[in-house]
Amino acid sequence: MVTPVTQEYELKHESLRLLQQYQEEASAKIRNQLVHLNFGLVRKEAHHWANQCTESYEDLLQVGCIGLIRAIERFDTTKGKAFSSFAIPYIRGEIQHYLRDRGSSVRIPRRWLALRQQSVSLIQELRGKLNRQPTDAEVAAALDISVAEWQEIKLADQNREPLSLDTPVRDPEEGTTSLGELVPDPRYRSFQLAQEDQIRLQQALAHLEQRTRDILEFVFLHDLTQKEVAELLNISVVTVSRRLKKGLDSLKKLMSGTDH
Repeated sequence: MVTPVTQEYELKHESLRLLQQYQEEASAKIRNQLVHLNFGLVRKEAHHWANQCTESYEDLLQVGCIGLIRAIERFDTTKGKAFSSFAIPYIRGEIQHYLRDRGSSVRIPRRWLALRQQSVSLIQELRGKLNRQPTDAEVAAALDISVAEWQEIKLADQNREPLSLDTPVRDPEEGTTSLGELVPDPRYRSFQLAQEDQIRLQQALAHLEQRTRDILEFVFLHDLTQKEVAELLNISVVTVSRRLKKGLDSLKKLMSGTDH
């Protein structure tokens, strides 16, 4: 009887054999065999990202295959590393690059947002106790989650899209506005910010208090309502509204160069 463990062993053995053969003879036939054998890696990553964006699963599969092919071409069988561990960053990176180029909005699960928020104070606490930066394993243990999930949370946080100045903000007193309308320079009202504009915005955000910055990012980046942000941070909706207005006013001053 063929068990899943046996199948996995046979897959790894056959992949290694073909990878060694491919290093000697880089033929399209061998490469296609390797893609077929390791297609499950692409399916897993494509499924993960398809649940977090508006791109089709089929498109993500095609993009992920490009990453798999690049991994096949760059893998060195003499290093003793598992091909799957080597290939996944290539597949994931190719999909993320595609999503960034397409301007697709990748949503981070709210549970992950809460854990990321919780990790800020935990990391500071651990850094004080250990007198060094805590390891992923130590942070994961403090959050009571697996190391793999913590790394996924960090990865999602690092690759989230820049704040959009065109995101609407609804205020019951002032109606609907957007961050771009609060910035006097008309160059900042374009649909997509130029790279230098993104840097300028991120630098301005860095000057804000952490809690105020968190609220701005939750509203503009993650499209949460003020009520949802209040529940996530365990504060009142009034506090969220005040922090939001204070943060927008500070950003306006910082980005117009009037905050001295």
